[in-house]
Amino acid sequence: MNDYVLLKTVHILSSTLLFGTGLGTAFFMWFTYRSGRVEAIAVATRLAVRADLLFTTPAVIVQPLSGYLLMRLMHFDLHTPWLQAAGLLYLFTGACWLPVVWLQWRVRDMAAVALRDGTSLPPLCHRYMRTWFVLGWPAFIAVVLVFWLMVAKPALWA
Repeated sequence: MNDYVLLKTVHILSSTLLFGTGLGTAFFMWFTYRSGRVEAIAVATRLAVRADLLFTTPAVIVQPLSGYLLMRLMHFDLHTPWLQAAGLLYLFTGACWLPVVWLQWRVRDMAAVALRDGTSLPPLCHRYMRTWFVLGWPAFIAVVLVFWLMVAKPALWA
C-alpha cells in the first residue's frame, strides 16, 4: 500500500467516524432527552460524552493532520479555494462542537444528580439541551458541505 492510499484511507475512515459518531450520539441523545426519562437521559448523556472522548476527539485531530499530509502529497496549494472553504467550515464546525461538548458534560452531570436524588431535570438542563440542539444543525450542515467540497473540488473563486 502506498502513502497516498494509506493516508486517504485514514482520512476517509476518520471523517466517517467523526460524522457517524456525531450523528449517532446526537440522534440518541436528543430522542432520549425528549422521552423525559431521567434514568435514560443519564445513561445516554454519559455514553455520548464517552463516545466524544473515545471516537470524536481522535477523529477531530486526525482529520486536519491527514488532510494536510494528503494536500502536500497531492501538491495542492493551500490557497486553493475549495480547500480554504473546507478549512473554514471545519473550524466553524469546531466552534459549534466545543460548546456542544461542554453542554453535554453539564447535562450529563445534571441528569446524574437528578437520578441520584430522584428529582426532575432542572430548568437549566432544558435550556442547555435547546442550545445543544440549535448548535448541532449548523455544524451538521457545515460537515455535509465539507464532504461535498472534498468530493466535488469545485472552482469557487479566483
